[in-house]
Amino acid sequence: MKVAEDLLERVSSDPTFMKRIVTGDETWVYEFDMQTSQQASEWRLQTEPKPKKPRQSRLQVKVMLTVFFDYRGVVHSEFLSKGLTVNKEYYLSVMRRLREQIRRKRPDLWKENSWILHHYNAPSHKAIIVNEFKTKHSTNTIQQPPYSPDMAPADFFFFLNSNYHFVAPVFNR
Repeated sequence: MKVAEDLLERVSSDPTFMKRIVTGDETWVYEFDMQTSQQASEWRLQTEPKPKKPRQSRLQVKVMLTVFFDYRGVVHSEFLSKGLTVNKEYYLSVMRRLREQIRRKRPDLWKENSWILHHYNAPSHKAIIVNEFKTKHSTNTIQQPPYSPDMAPADFFFFLNSNYHFVAPVFNR
């Protein structure tokens, strides 16, 4: 409750607060076999029955997607390479790439170092080397309560269905 009260106070006292937040999240995404109606079309005689329409099928291929976004859209996204796991070293490299993307895509926030990182309390996010990196670069962060699904903005609009995810064209491998 204390974290929520602090956030409400910051929103009340700083009109730019919400616009400076960059939220990060990870989720599993599945590859789908999407056959277009044009690909499925075929010539047939009028007396022949209509062909069965193909179904969208989820392949066994799944990959971890890490995405950072603000109120203007996606700032940085990347897929976890095959064979890697999300650990402190990997997340540190993600933080380096995120900073570069903020420098390129949000120069207004970069210039004054006014962006605020919001991510979860995953072990890789709280690792000492990640915290040292954030301290070294004066990265502002929002405190996240231990388990607060009601304070996870990505789960409300970005990753709506936890069972199946469709990767929009905005993400490139």
